[in-house]
Amino acid sequence: MSGRFAASNKVALVGHAQSPVQRHAERPLGALAVDTARQAIADAGLDLKDVDGIVAASLFPTAGSHAVQDGVSTVTAGWMAEHLGADPRYVAGFQGIGQVSGAMALAVNTVASGAADYVLFYRALHNPRGSYHGNSMQSIEGPQQWTAPAGYFGPLAMIALPYNEYLQRYGATRESMAAVLVEARKNGARIPWSYWHGKPLTSEEYLAAPTLVDPVCRYDCDIPVDGVAAFVLTSAERARDLPHKPVYVSGYAHSAPAPRRLPLHWPLDDIIDGGAETARRLWEHAGVGPDEVDLPQLYDGFSPFIWFWLEVLGFCPTGEAHRFVQDGRIDSDNPGGLPVLSGGGALGNGRMHGIPQMLECYLQLAGRAGERQRPKATVGVACQSSPHYGGAVVYSAEPF
Repeated sequence: MSGRFAASNKVALVGHAQSPVQRHAERPLGALAVDTARQAIADAGLDLKDVDGIVAASLFPTAGSHAVQDGVSTVTAGWMAEHLGADPRYVAGFQGIGQVSGAMALAVNTVASGAADYVLFYRALHNPRGSYHGNSMQSIEGPQQWTAPAGYFGPLAMIALPYNEYLQRYGATRESMAAVLVEARKNGARIPWSYWHGKPLTSEEYLAAPTLVDPVCRYDCDIPVDGVAAFVLTSAERARDLPHKPVYVSGYAHSAPAPRRLPLHWPLDDIIDGGAETARRLWEHAGVGPDEVDLPQLYDGFSPFIWFWLEVLGFCPTGEAHRFVQDGRIDSDNPGGLPVLSGGGALGNGRMHGIPQMLECYLQLAGRAGERQRPKATVGVACQSSPHYGGAVVYSAEPF
């Protein structure tokens, strides 16, 4: 991929819906997804018959021993097409690096190519009952035979390694990470659909939380939840006739395949070096740079990702993010702060895997954030997953 995106700002988000984010929903995930999708279509001023494309970012996000059942623990695009009541001529799901950003690129390209006029994009997340990453394996084959028996299994061990590397290499402390958690929870506490609505967090509470895998504590992890978000996309031309201010997709980028390592082995250098390439692709594709972004929404499924994304995107030098997040530098209430968690992120909403970042970009750039509306929101970037194994999308309030 090289050069500016040919369809930059020619496709727009025109409506949305977000379900409550709950530990365990009272209804099956499929029913929740259908209702949320229909609400998004109505929000866009459309009828079911108008929707002729469905794109999903389907994933059952647990490394544990849990069964995958369509419509219950995951909701694929095919399942949605069968149950929504629309008659789409294009139905697809994304499988690759960068789930949310990749699926969004698929939806954008669907509209830009003319494969569909109005595309429903959605993400449905399920939290299985029982231990989230519970491992019932009695034996194991393949590459994980070298790691899982020693306890190196699941995302917690994966993120603990580069987090430790960062702390030791740059002299960072968990006290500086507290600023990230306090900011995420402060903003999530303001959002009605958030799991953490009305529940801010103090630095003292964060530092006193039990350690899960050193140095990762309970609050460094986004809490597993049930929840669904849906959006409607169409061309910039059609968007002008719909009720809400369009939010344009300026460009996107996905990470290159990571170096071959043992399973879940993510060295810090891989994250930063690979992330720098992701950022280069992003700015080139969207035709903007970090200095033009006033609404960066950084991924925070684990808190260290905030430090990593700040550095690879160019908002601060390598090794300085742990200092950058302190003294109000990321405080969304500070007029001079960089609002990297103004939408609460995953730590402030629940494990919605990149949706809080995308949703905040849409709401702010469309002028629909209500009491949280920022006086200036022109260009946003929504990140997802790790910088070296994820992706990002640039959104704009006006075409450029």
